Amino acid sequence: MEGGKLLIFSAPSGSGKTTIVQHLLKQPDLNLAFSVSATSRPRRGKEKNGEHYYFMSVSEFKKHIKNDDFLEWEEVYRDNFYGTLKSEVERLWEEGKNVIFDIDVAGGLRIKKKFPDLTLAVFVKPPSVDELKIRLKKRSTESEDKINMRIAKASVELATAPQFDRTIRNYDLDTALEEAHTLVAEFVNDSLKN
Repeated sequence: MEGGKLLIFSAPSGSGKTTIVQHLLKQPDLNLAFSVSATSRPRRGKEKNGEHYYFMSVSEFKKHIKNDDFLEWEEVYRDNFYGTLKSEVERLWEEGKNVIFDIDVAGGLRIKKKFPDLTLAVFVKPPSVDELKIRLKKRSTESEDKINMRIAKASVELATAPQFDRTIRNYDLDTALEEAHTLVAEFVNDSLKN
C-alpha cells in the first residue's frame, strides 16, 4: 500500500476540523480526496452512506476487523466503532489523489505511525473547552449526556497535541483556514520536488 500523501486532521469534537477539511477539499491546487470512514454508529440527520460514512452494524464492523480490512480502527464509545478501510485509501490513491482524513486522535496517530514519511498529522486546537461545549450545544445533534462524554474525552485528546506534526489554533476561522492551506500545500508540493 503506497501512493499519494496522507493529510490527517484530528481534534476534539467541535474544534472546527471538519470545516477546515471541507475548505481544503475545495482547493484544486492540493489534489485532495476525502477518506470516508466506516462506523457502527447510527446515521444522524441527512447523513448518506458512502458520502459521510460507510455505515455498518457492529457485527459487520467486527467482521472487517477480523479480516484485517482496516488501516486503523477504534471503539470510540461502547459499540460505536470507527475505522479507515484499506480499500478506501487504495481507491483514492489509484485515482492519483492525496488523501485527507477528518479522524479522531488515536486513529490519526496510528496512520501516522504506519506511513511516517507520507503523512502530515495536524491537530486542530479549540480556543477552550468551554467554547467546545458551546459549539457542541449549537449543533443540536446530541443529548446533554453525549455532549458531556465528548467534553470529558476532549481533555484527554488535547493532551495528545504534541504528538502531531503541527498544531493549528482555531481561534479565528479565516486564519485557521489560511494556515491549514499553507501547511498542506507545502507538504504536498514538497513531494513533487523529490
